[in-house]
Amino acid sequence: MTKVKNKIAWVTGASSGIGEAIVFELVKKGAKVVISARRKELLEEVRAKSSKPENIMILPLDLADIKTFDSKVAEVLAHFGRIDILFNNGGISQRGMALETDLSVDRKIMEIDYFGTIALTKAVAPHMVNQKAGHFVVTSSLVGKFGSPWRSSYAAAKHALHGFFDSLRTELHNDNIKVTMVCPGFIKTDVSVNALGSDGKPTGEMDNAQANGMSAQECAKRIISAVEKDKLETVVGGTERFGVLLKRLFPGLFAKIILKRSVR
Repeated sequence: MTKVKNKIAWVTGASSGIGEAIVFELVKKGAKVVISARRKELLEEVRAKSSKPENIMILPLDLADIKTFDSKVAEVLAHFGRIDILFNNGGISQRGMALETDLSVDRKIMEIDYFGTIALTKAVAPHMVNQKAGHFVVTSSLVGKFGSPWRSSYAAAKHALHGFFDSLRTELHNDNIKVTMVCPGFIKTDVSVNALGSDGKPTGEMDNAQANGMSAQECAKRIISAVEKDKLETVVGGTERFGVLLKRLFPGLFAKIILKRSVR
């Protein structure tokens, strides 16, 4: 069991939404936390709102700037001495029809959500191997399990994460390193507001499904619970989460339903 109390946890995408909620839950449970996102001022606001700001280290990080990752890992180790859990939560979503989406958007989504995530993982993994303990937690999505309209690039990046981390789990098993894949459905965050449209610009629009989704706080609690139970994968959300089971058992029926289901 991976209890988070007294652990050193690093959370990317920590300035808002699910990431911010994970930070608060970790601190409440007694962990010390490194919080990362691009904008330092937003991270400072997160730390100020925390119940124990003294247990939080601010470390600005851009998932697109892979060349900085080794030095960022070194900063964390210099400050806390170890890294027990890496929450790969940072990323960006997409809203646009596949044939209308510029290829540069497909590339940007993949660079940040996939390559940025695995690059940071590869920078942290040698340390975990040396200490013979560690846990990677990856915020994927329900569209990491099945595709849906308006999210082709995002779904592709999330599918890729599953392939990589399922393989990594087997390779690092003997080093006592665990992997938990998290597949949120509709969670009430600004993910759709910040999502890139077909032209690469943020849409600035909140999806109705997102607005009526589960709270980020409840989502974070379920994620931490899954981590502490060493789950390989967990699906979080409302009734939409049953789509995973439906596609597995009745793929033809699922294909018909997804055509009619509102995902915006």
